[in-house]
Amino acid sequence: MYNILKESHSGIGMVLLFLLLTVIIFLLAMFLFKKTWNKSAKIAALVGLILVHLQLLVGLLIYFMSPLGWANFSSESMGYPISRFYIVEHPFGMLLAAFLITKGYKFSKSNTLSSRGKYKRLLVFYSLGFGVITYLIPWFLWS
Repeated sequence: MYNILKESHSGIGMVLLFLLLTVIIFLLAMFLFKKTWNKSAKIAALVGLILVHLQLLVGLLIYFMSPLGWANFSSESMGYPISRFYIVEHPFGMLLAAFLITKGYKFSKSNTLSSRGKYKRLLVFYSLGFGVITYLIPWFLWS
């Protein structure tokens, strides 16, 4: 079960990176061409949100099942960069990224913002979330 979750976490991660970047580029194009807020923009933002939350759910399951995650938590393991990365930095950074993307999506549902305001907020929060995700991916495992 653990290996299946670990492999799907990597696979979803690759799909997430590609689709989240695609969503950001799509929203940027809509913003730059001054398009009004429409159903396709809502769906694009929702796809990004759903993928991030799916990835977060699988990641949290792995965190509590993995020998590298919660079970490895100790003051001694904090002295090792790889252990600290898996125990603290990666999980909490991904929680931050999910929070940023969720907050951006919540702003897009606001009726008080104009179309440009919605695009601007989505672009800022989704880009920050994407940046955190790309920074905290263990790239050395994907090579």
